[in-house]
Order: sequence, then C-alpha cells, then structure tokens
Amino acid sequence: MFKIISDGGCDFSQEEINVHNIEIIPFYVNFDDEFLKVGVDITTGEFFERLTKEKGIFPKTSQPNPHDYIEACIPYLQKGEDIIILTISSKLSGSYNSAMVAADILKEDYPQRSVVVIDSLNGSVAQGLILREMIKMRDAGLTLDQTAELTKAVMQTTRVYFTLDTLEYLKRGGRVGPTTAFVGGVLGLRPILQLEDGEVSQLDNVRGKKNVLRLIEEAMVGALADEKDQINISIGHIFSEKEAVGFKASLEIALGIRIDTPITEVGATIGAHAGPGALAFAYCKKYESLEGGVLS
Repeated sequence: MFKIISDGGCDFSQEEINVHNIEIIPFYVNFDDEFLKVGVDITTGEFFERLTKEKGIFPKTSQPNPHDYIEACIPYLQKGEDIIILTISSKLSGSYNSAMVAADILKEDYPQRSVVVIDSLNGSVAQGLILREMIKMRDAGLTLDQTAELTKAVMQTTRVYFTLDTLEYLKRGGRVGPTTAFVGGVLGLRPILQLEDGEVSQLDNVRGKKNVLRLIEEAMVGALADEKDQINISIGHIFSEKEAVGFKASLEIALGIRIDTPITEVGATIGAHAGPGALAFAYCKKYESLEGGVLS
C-alpha cells in the first residue's frame, strides 16, 4: 500500500478527500498581499465571492512550495509508506517543480522509501479523473510502480475542454489582450478551449452558450460513442451548477450511459483565470481497459 498525494489543482471536495484517504497540498491565493491557503484559509465559495466583488483587485495564485510537500510527506514516510504525487500541468504551474525538489530532499532522508512525482499535464476535472483512476488502482492492490505506469497511460487518453462566460478574467491575468476581450464581449462570443500537451489552446469562438454546449456535446458523443463503456467522464463548473447538471443529463441520454463521477466545483487554481460561469468537460479511459497492454 502507498499514499496518494495531489496538489489542489484536482478540485476534489473535502468529502472526496476523506472518503478516498488521500492528501491534498493546497495552492495559495494572493489578494493584494494577503496570502491564503485555498481550502484552509479561504473556501472556494469565499474566493469567488471576493473575485466578483473586489473589482479593483486581481487575485493571483501560487503553487505549493517544496516545504509544503515535505511537511505532508514525512508522516507517511516515517510510517514506512511509499508515496505517489500527482500535480497540475507543469506548463500551467510550478507545483510539479516544487514536488520534484521535495522528492529529491526526501530521498536523501528516507533512502529506503519511494517518492514518485507525476506531472498530469492536466488540471481541474481532468486532473481529478486521473486521480480517481490512481485511487482505483491503489484500492485494487496494484503496486506503486504499476500505478505510476498505468497513470501515464491514462493521461494519454485524457481530454479536457472548457468554455467561459467572459474573457475578463483572462484579460486581468494578461492571458488575452483588452481588445480581444472587448470584441468577444460585444459580439457575445464564447471561446472553446482545451488543454493540449499541458497548455491552453483555443479551438473555436462560438456565439451563445447554448451553441457552445451543443457543439461540445456533439464532439464528445462523436469521440466516445464506440468506446463509451471504457470511459470515465467529469463535468465541472463555476457558479453554473444548473447548466452542468443539464449537460450531464443530456450527455447521458446521448451516449446511453450513466456518468458516475460527481459534478465538480472548479476551484481557485483554474477559476482565478476562468471566472464565474465557466464550464469544464473531461474524459479519460478507465485504467482497466489499458491494463493488459501496459502491464503485460
């Protein structure tokens, strides 16, 4: 048995953390030099309330530092447990680098133990799906090495798409220019974005949220219809629960399956750049469908 640790990019609820017996290393959010640990000093709801109300302040997020990882890992290493750490994409955050620095230090102090760090190349609901597969592997009795190998195979099948109500928060963070944000707002255009090789890229601009959701559903049905029994799907939102619930129900009917993964409230790590109204959609292959080819 080994311990699973993830940074807060996975957007797991506290209930899921407790049920699955995992450890989460939180990110930090900075409101005008007020540094807070997400999920510890400030809840997701409180964060978004401040984000929308404090117009003159743009909050910045920062990754866990190596000490955060070391502090979390030591109790398990002292008990003789090995550790596997999953992080948000290294192209979006320095969390992976922090975890690697921590792992190198810990290996010197605990040479008999293993600390494996995996860059998910994803975030939010997609990172959460990968983490859920890791939990299933652990609970099925797979070794740490087998879990690490299969996790990388699951990552290769993972896709995530998201859409935003506004480009304002991307503009605040310098991710798009003010002209792009203004034109998008005037025309009512909503971007369809994806994570590709760990980085954000834009697939399309579509007028109207209903059209966006229709196109994403059609794309997912087209991609998954022939392997729907091998796939796990996750849907996330920021203050858009009604739309997330409706999309899930519609997609279940279109694919003829039940989506068991709970609808996720997207957290501050991604939410600081996405803003209220954002929706995220992810899928990956179940590890069992890959196990034979990877571990044979």
